[in-house]
Amino acid sequence: MASPPTGTRPDEVRRHNRAALLRRLHVDGPCTRAALATELGLNRSTIKTLVDGLAEADLVVERIPSQRHGAGRPSLLVVPRPKAAMVLAVDVGVEQLTVAAVGIGGAVLGRRRWGLVRGEVRPADVVQRVAWARRELAAELGGEPTAVGVSVPGTARRSDGRVHEAPNLHWADVPLGDLLTAALRLPVQVGNDADLGALAEHTRGAARDAADAVFVTADVGVGGGVISGGASLRGTAGSAGELGHMVVRPDGRQCYCGCRGCWETEVGEDAVREALGLPPDAGRPAILAELRDMADEPERAARRLAGVLDWLALGLANVVNVLAPELVLLGGLLAALPPRLIDQVGAVVRRRSMVARASGELRVVAATLGAEAALIGAAELAFEPVLAAL
Repeated sequence: MASPPTGTRPDEVRRHNRAALLRRLHVDGPCTRAALATELGLNRSTIKTLVDGLAEADLVVERIPSQRHGAGRPSLLVVPRPKAAMVLAVDVGVEQLTVAAVGIGGAVLGRRRWGLVRGEVRPADVVQRVAWARRELAAELGGEPTAVGVSVPGTARRSDGRVHEAPNLHWADVPLGDLLTAALRLPVQVGNDADLGALAEHTRGAARDAADAVFVTADVGVGGGVISGGASLRGTAGSAGELGHMVVRPDGRQCYCGCRGCWETEVGEDAVREALGLPPDAGRPAILAELRDMADEPERAARRLAGVLDWLALGLANVVNVLAPELVLLGGLLAALPPRLIDQVGAVVRRRSMVARASGELRVVAATLGAEAALIGAAELAFEPVLAAL
């Protein structure tokens, strides 16, 4: 546990410890008082005071474990009460809008979902549907959310939620945070979908134990999120991680961003669809189905996807040389690649990257949260200030 600064007042220390305990329960789930004391580095009397206070506030409850081990009276588990603190998580996709109520502990308590027409997603329609979903979910669950986290496939400024550019939505300079704040009367935070995917994987997925990780996801576009030293790397105006627009092939395909040969044009949805020989109108479900069908035929998959795999490995080697992560997570369509192909890409990256050769620790694996990553990340974004204030 991070210790409060020297000279901190006792009430600030209590708030710090309370927030740390809540964060531990929110991320890692139920735990005994004794284990909490050990993990947080606090004495048992302090833990007792904190747990008793949280129980009085109806934020936690203590229960007998459902599975007992050994003789004697089992230690009670401190369990977060999901409905005691809820946030609204919003995932604005290119073809789908999802709004979910998420409780403390990470449980999705309810959701609403709409299909969208690519390129015809208006900010005003998104705001209207989110407001409707908030009312519906609040009535269904008997409680109101306290904050909102939003994922968008574009660059978003964290300070006010302004979406600078979301090309696949055809949005530019959209004050999404202000629009939602006015409609919902709640604090709203907006983040890039790949950044939030990285946050989700770091908090609840395959990167939980990694201090330095890169999350690369390929769907309509290609995005990246970076965890550095255990924290999200955001950059100026939320633009860090625009890995899809790293130029890897100057004489390659034209990208919508105006450049030629962006990584996105070589490993994104269009490139994968073309490599698989699917028609231009084949959507993501068809691509995923084709990749699943080849799971037991890695040699055939390697032949058909040879170009995509080559450019994927080249781009990842560049990313690894710049950021020196211990873990690279492949999300979206890339997570559906046959495991043997992901292993082969990892071997090539380790061979090509001086940083990986020097450390000998780099792993390249499929992300585990699938299509839920951005939504889970949006919830965690919303919970960050909430847990500190409870």
